[in-house]
Amino acid sequence: MFETGAIWGITGTTVTSFMFIWAIYSQYVPRHLRVTVEKYGYKMVGWVSFYVHIKFTEYTEEGLKRSENYDAIRNYLSTNSAARAQRLKANESKNSKSLVLSMDDHEEVEDEFNGVKVKWYSNVKVTQTQSNYGRTSSDERRFFTLTFHRRHRGMIIETYLNHVIDEGKAIGLRNRERKLYTNNSSSEWYPWRSGKWSNVPFHHPATFETLAMDPEKKERIKKDLIKFSKGKDYYKKVGKPWKRGYLLFGPPGTGKSTMISAIANFLDYDVYDLELTTVKDNSELKKLLLDTKGKSIIVIEDIDCSLDLTGQRKTKKEEDEEDDAEKKKEAEKKEKKEAEKLSKVTLSGLLNSIDGLWSACSDEKIIIFTTNFVDKLDPALIRRGRMDNHIEMSYCKFEAFKVLAKNYLDIESHELYGEIERLLEETDVSPADVAETLMPKSDEDDADVCIKRLVKTVEEEKEKAKKLAEEEEKSKAEKEEKRKKKKEEEAEKKKIEEEEKKKTEEEDKKENEKKVKGSEENGDVSASGIK
Repeated sequence: MFETGAIWGITGTTVTSFMFIWAIYSQYVPRHLRVTVEKYGYKMVGWVSFYVHIKFTEYTEEGLKRSENYDAIRNYLSTNSAARAQRLKANESKNSKSLVLSMDDHEEVEDEFNGVKVKWYSNVKVTQTQSNYGRTSSDERRFFTLTFHRRHRGMIIETYLNHVIDEGKAIGLRNRERKLYTNNSSSEWYPWRSGKWSNVPFHHPATFETLAMDPEKKERIKKDLIKFSKGKDYYKKVGKPWKRGYLLFGPPGTGKSTMISAIANFLDYDVYDLELTTVKDNSELKKLLLDTKGKSIIVIEDIDCSLDLTGQRKTKKEEDEEDDAEKKKEAEKKEKKEAEKLSKVTLSGLLNSIDGLWSACSDEKIIIFTTNFVDKLDPALIRRGRMDNHIEMSYCKFEAFKVLAKNYLDIESHELYGEIERLLEETDVSPADVAETLMPKSDEDDADVCIKRLVKTVEEEKEKAKKLAEEEEKSKAEKEEKRKKKKEEEAEKKKIEEEEKKKTEEEDKKENEKKVKGSEENGDVSASGIK
């Protein structure tokens, strides 16, 4: 029997020999030969092994989209990994005092289903890539491996996997903290950084109950959203991707951003705020949209200002008519063009991403565009089928005012309500301005003070609007007078030119007649001489 020292000596010698042989094998054996050896090696192991292995990768084979099945499996395993795994990975949640525990890399956990035991392994593969500039970068790809006895193959594939995926998705929805995302520059698209999207917890308090809008209009929008959220089978039946587009348009301060938050809270969706000016090209745009999840809202705010998407489909005639106007706008567009130099996203690329073949790659998404000037947008961008529901966010009217008064002052009636209703019908005031006026500015400001301040503010706005209208009318009259005067001067000038032309023609005619008469007289004299 060997002594302990001898056993350790033999073990050390064996390990050292194995490491030496493996180093020689990895360095000097050609790669294609190693691949062949490993291939047949796996086959030999398969012949003698009674276990089946299934691999679930973090991303799809193309590496474009994160695997939903991987996320579901991770959620499922997180429920029992804390109790069974030896090594755990602790992730902090910004809005939770407790830590979220999950399996660490290269860790395993055992699960049991209907009396059958299986094992899950958490693995990570690091690959080194070298760019054309000589820089080396590493890429981490994680995956889970499920191992089970081959006699349970049918039950595992047909029942257990469906159970894991369904349970994992349900856990994900229960534990999900809604997020507000913004896209990163492509230079930051690395796994160890923030990836394609950065996010913060979404806690905007806006709801349809606090939204300053006509109640009937709000109810129509809510019914439309409920119908969409329950329409998975219906969209499949009619052959359309499960998505819906909303166009929010109206003057500044009318609540477009608040409406987005209210929709997100109503449906319990995440929000992806897509900034087009940081997207390099159409390909990048597709990759960003593919990296979004279901139950989400993709928002492009002020789309008329995001990129030059408002006039890319104009006829030659329209282009000629707009030449002069474009020259005047060069100074205004200079800063915008500087910001857009880095982006080559086109109208066609945007249309294909939101409504082309790529739009069907994920389900249950709402796409929202906002704009202050809907007339500037290309009709192809906002047609039905892309932007299915056009919602006008108008100035504050009496019904919207009552919502704001209830929110800010907790009152439902006041003696000045009649006056306010009359003023709001006659004056264009945004809900944002009304809300700011109703908000108490000190502890001494009660509801009566705030309501009277609103009346005074709206009356001032009415006077301003009236004065501005008078100035515009006066300016319009002056322009019309100048145009009329210019037209008269042009007509007078044309008349004088015609008279001068006529006079010149008459003089030329007389001169020609004179010349003809002189020629005839000379001819008669010559004839007399010949005789």
